[in-house]
Amino acid sequence: MTMAVAAARPVRARHRVAPYALIVPAAVMLAIAMGYPVGWLVWASFMHFTLATQFGAPPEFAGFANYVRVFTDPAVWSVIGRSLAFCLVNAVVTMLIGIGVALLMKAVNTGVRLVLQVTMLLAWAMPVVASVTVWSWLFDWRRGVVNYLLTSAGLDMTNYQWLGTRLGLYFVATVIIVWMSVPFVAFSVYAGLTQVSEDVMEAAQIDGASAVRRFTAIVLPLVRPVLMIVGLLQIIWDLRVFTQIKMLQDQSRPLDSDLLGTYIFNNGFGNFSLGATLSIVVLLVTIVFSAVYVVQIIKDEPS
Repeated sequence: MTMAVAAARPVRARHRVAPYALIVPAAVMLAIAMGYPVGWLVWASFMHFTLATQFGAPPEFAGFANYVRVFTDPAVWSVIGRSLAFCLVNAVVTMLIGIGVALLMKAVNTGVRLVLQVTMLLAWAMPVVASVTVWSWLFDWRRGVVNYLLTSAGLDMTNYQWLGTRLGLYFVATVIIVWMSVPFVAFSVYAGLTQVSEDVMEAAQIDGASAVRRFTAIVLPLVRPVLMIVGLLQIIWDLRVFTQIKMLQDQSRPLDSDLLGTYIFNNGFGNFSLGATLSIVVLLVTIVFSAVYVVQIIKDEPS
């Protein structure tokens, strides 16, 4: 008995070490790929770059002056507020539509499901620049299909400039982002739905549980981990959105429509320290959102 226990200990020890050994290479590569850029941003956020710096002079140490400037600037708070609101609206709409499409794929027959999957794959695979260009044509104020259809339906949208107002620009950007993000959510949630036991669902139905009750009491708890990670990723991606906003801004008249990504881009070239400080702020906001997910995962871990 003693020999069997002694033989089992090295096996258990290897099982404890193996996961960490598999994670270490990926962690090292991630540290190398992200360590220098993040470290440089942290360093630059504490520096003050002047015109002389462009010609080789070392930057001046500014301490927390850049952070004080950022957090006391009303314009920065306005951009942060718009970015958070835009991010949350896009994430919620994307999740709701994605979950709905996933449930639809689960309910329809194989042929219809295949058509849905191919259609979403095409939307997902389309490059961002191509997507923004196509949707810009659709919302064009002179020859756009959207204005034509709305006018035909009884709304006077003739020559309406969607990109002429801040809300219009955000609406078009939301349509583009949601259209490109729904496939990822739908496929992820559908994969989680396939793991829900049909026997459990049938037993609940026999016991008299309605469709809504089965969804809220059985399906949602089982796919909750998938929903949490997908929702977190959507928030992070929508908070860092840049290409869609920048391309739409380039096609519209000058508007105060910057979100964090475009604000950093437009101000970072003239002031490296400001761009670096704002980038660190975005990183901290992302860490806060991620911490909520990590804490929840720790709570759900079996003791």
